[in-house]
Amino acid sequence: MGGRLGVFHQRKVLDSMKILHVLSSGRTGDSVSRKLSAQLVSGLKAKNPGSTVVERDVSRDLPFLDADLIAAFYTPEDKRTPEQKKRLSLSDALVNELFACDMLVISAPMYNFSIPAALKAWIDLIVRAGRTFRFKEGGGYESLLGDRKTYVVMASGGVPLGVPVDFYSPYLRAVLGFIGIESIEFVAAAGTNMGNAQAVIKEAEDQIRKIAV
Repeated sequence: MGGRLGVFHQRKVLDSMKILHVLSSGRTGDSVSRKLSAQLVSGLKAKNPGSTVVERDVSRDLPFLDADLIAAFYTPEDKRTPEQKKRLSLSDALVNELFACDMLVISAPMYNFSIPAALKAWIDLIVRAGRTFRFKEGGGYESLLGDRKTYVVMASGGVPLGVPVDFYSPYLRAVLGFIGIESIEFVAAAGTNMGNAQAVIKEAEDQIRKIAV
């Protein structure tokens, strides 16, 4: 998937790696996914001295797609009105952040068997024809972003990954793969409301320590 741009992101230099940390939980201080992803990012920074982190909290204030924003997406750049350019400014910034990063960390709880609406809003703003993918003549598409190592830190009250009602991980693999990101690893703390929260969180923390070694 993605042709020549699907090859693993080649710009990663350990002493200057750029990590994009996307947070989406509606909770803040008591969020398991936020705490675990913070541990992961801290470990990755320690493993790669000199790396920098851009934190993007998408849990509030991202617009949902509407007719005007969709129209702006599909208007040629040289024909966009000032209002359309203004509407696209946030989407442009989010896409630029994604292109600039060497590693992506997505922190997202599972809500109702899938991802939070806030994360879906972020995805709708970064999956853009002509920017992160393009339609090919004769049909099909080509991803334009290119691969980079991506960690998805997930927490759920009861539903684990890989079960029939897990619409979380298949969707993320599909939509991120669509724009070129295929090197995805999930760190999951599933079952925090099932009486064994400490055990599942410890298991996720053990995985994080192995990643950051």
